[in-house]
Amino acid sequence: MENGVLLAEIAKKIGVCQRCSLWKGTKHAVPGEGNSAAKVMFIGEAPGFYEDQVGRPFVGAAGKLLTQSLEEVGISREEVFIGNVIKHRPPENRDPLPTEISACRTWLDQQLEVIRPKIVVTLGRYSLARFVTAAKISVVHGKLTKAGKQLVLPMYHPAAALRSPALLEEFKRDFMNNKEILKNPDLAAERVSGEEDDDSPQLDLF
Repeated sequence: MENGVLLAEIAKKIGVCQRCSLWKGTKHAVPGEGNSAAKVMFIGEAPGFYEDQVGRPFVGAAGKLLTQSLEEVGISREEVFIGNVIKHRPPENRDPLPTEISACRTWLDQQLEVIRPKIVVTLGRYSLARFVTAAKISVVHGKLTKAGKQLVLPMYHPAAALRSPALLEEFKRDFMNNKEILKNPDLAAERVSGEEDDDSPQLDLF
């Protein structure tokens, strides 16, 4: 079965999911969207107000910044897959609860299994914690590393970047510093391998 069909089936199940209580206060589930064979997958934390209105990820101000940042390194949204750890909006955009993250875990697991991205770009600390539990985003952002068999590139959440000029500068710099591997993810494994050979302290963080 083709990836697109499999992802559509997962999206339908997410649309009627009641594994936690978040669905009760939302208009739409937000399964995620993009290239079903994407080599790069961007994973945020949870949908916000505008995402809940239309059922699509990153369509508000944070989404515009993400789209602009992709375009600045020569990538379109259509080339990647964009989703979230949580598939329904938490009330008032509060942080997702551990029980909600646990309940929603199966959906992201299934999407990762279908897409099998070369690189997962985590956006924000909850997304980072989904792959690397002990890392601090202020330390590891912009640094490609391995989490098990998955290559992970942590970045700040674009919404956080919009609230802080300093984080915005870091956010944009992380995109530009990783432009080569974002455009050609097949090079990512070589970069991590090379850093391991050089005894880079980066990997010791995990």
